[in-house]
Amino acid sequence: MAGKTEDKKKRKAGSGSTAGPKKKPSAKKAAAKKRTASRKKDFTPNIVVFACNWCSYAGADNAGVNRIQYSPNFRVIRTMCSGRVTPAFVLKAFKLGADGVMVSGCHFGDCHYIFGNYKAVEQFEKTKALVKTLGLDEKRVALEWVSAAEGTRWGEVIDNFVAQVTSLGPSPLNHSKKKRT
Repeated sequence: MAGKTEDKKKRKAGSGSTAGPKKKPSAKKAAAKKRTASRKKDFTPNIVVFACNWCSYAGADNAGVNRIQYSPNFRVIRTMCSGRVTPAFVLKAFKLGADGVMVSGCHFGDCHYIFGNYKAVEQFEKTKALVKTLGLDEKRVALEWVSAAEGTRWGEVIDNFVAQVTSLGPSPLNHSKKKRT
């Protein structure tokens, strides 16, 4: 019985690379890792939501009227249609310090402007490509559909996006206080 235990110990000791003992991380790397962890711990994201006037903005209003609890870490910009939100609007939000940007519009077939949400999908694909080109995580942008009657869904969508952006940490583009231009 004792031989089996010794064999297991030898196998554990013998397994792994033959490069020798692992090196300890340098003091600079350890300090940087500690700063990043503390920044994430104290981090409250700045999120911008472009909401369609006819559905999503009304859904947000519905959530408020019904006193549905959801994260307060966002600012809503009302647009007449989600299809009018261009990549330039999203990039400007990031430039001004946003950590995440969401575009929210009507469900397919419910658009006040008939094909606005199809246009929103096209614009969003361009936006995702630009965000990726800038080196940002694609999870920092989102496209969601919320109708005027879906106050509960609005709260869920906001909470999920805030949690997602919080897990990513501050935007690498900038997270300092800057003047608006």
